[in-house]
Amino acid sequence: MKKTYKIDVDCANCANKMEVAAKNTPGVKDCVVNFMTLKMNVEFEEGADHKEVMKTVRENCKKVESDCEIFLK
Repeated sequence: MKKTYKIDVDCANCANKMEVAAKNTPGVKDCVVNFMTLKMNVEFEEGADHKEVMKTVRENCKKVESDCEIFLK
């Protein structure tokens, strides 16, 4: 399953940190963060609960960039 989330981040380097943090989260198969459009495209592992995985993604992203935000649907 793939989903797109709106994000709020201040710079391209911060967006890259968020992408790496998301990719290293269990349940995430792949992630691409686009700083220009302020979007995060996440592909989830089969069988993963995307809502629970995204809560962990948000926590992991906040660890590397405390002022970032991911708007969960």
